[in-house]
Amino acid sequence: MNEFTKVFRADAEVRKRVQALRKLYIPRPEFKKLDACFQKHLDQRLADEADGEAFKSRGLMLIGQSGSGKTSAIQELVRKYSSLISTDPSQEFCEYIGLQVPSPATMKFVGAATLRALGYPYSGNKQGPAIWDQVKVQLKLRGTKFLGFDEAQDLARYQTDKERQSVVNTLKSLMENSVWPVGLVLSGMPDLKAIVNQDAQLARRLDPIEIGRLHSIADAGPVIKLVKKYATRGRVDVAKSVQNEAFAMRLMHAADYQFGLLAEIIVLAVSQALFSEGCEATLEMKHFADVYAERNGAENWMNIFIADDYGRINPRKLLDNVSQDGGAE
Repeated sequence: MNEFTKVFRADAEVRKRVQALRKLYIPRPEFKKLDACFQKHLDQRLADEADGEAFKSRGLMLIGQSGSGKTSAIQELVRKYSSLISTDPSQEFCEYIGLQVPSPATMKFVGAATLRALGYPYSGNKQGPAIWDQVKVQLKLRGTKFLGFDEAQDLARYQTDKERQSVVNTLKSLMENSVWPVGLVLSGMPDLKAIVNQDAQLARRLDPIEIGRLHSIADAGPVIKLVKKYATRGRVDVAKSVQNEAFAMRLMHAADYQFGLLAEIIVLAVSQALFSEGCEATLEMKHFADVYAERNGAENWMNIFIADDYGRINPRKLLDNVSQDGGAE
């Protein structure tokens, strides 16, 4: 950042454009599948209710590496359907409630966290099964049709086979509850697949969607278009240096080929251009280099947007400025 950054950061129009950037959601193709599956489950649930039929709840499983955009995809899904079902947890009735799996992810702690998300603070010293009985009661009282668990892979991390089976049985019991079944929306890292595949009945009840890694060749064109879309939202020009496949390949490597991280870097770079140069800014390579340096603590020779041999750089490492022979350059 230069000496003028603070001046432009305080500019009302710049702040307005940056806020517009942060609100823009550009989905991956996997989001369309996620959307279609959720709509199918919601339509079936509403149809069953209208016909007085017993609910047959199913669920979704969204898998992706860290930075793939899982959480943003779920948030966008909830936002999209907020006009059809109630999603505000502060209201008495809330048909979709989501929470992040707490740590440690014992069934007791997860049950207590779920009760808190449902607006029913847990108190006392009840065991896991009794807490989950309370969860089921509160789900019905609040009219909750869908329950989302983010970072769901932690439900069975560092647990014994017996404990993992207890997790699976609890998840199944939520969907199979004869009084008020709920559809589960599980999102997490690839380890989540092992939990679900442990039980064929649970796997059969979940529609799986996996967010794949970006491809350095096939996705170069779409990445360039993505940069232009965000620049258009920020109303800044785009230099030719960030409109070619060579740049797109650097950008994908900087994001470790994860879509969510890539979108985040683009938003930060366009914001950096606005903050450092104001409304007349042009998005250039230097803005991406500045963002990478700030995020990773990288010197120029270890900056993916500057170094010639950027392929050797691990974008997941912070302050990685040590040469291969062990000395700093």
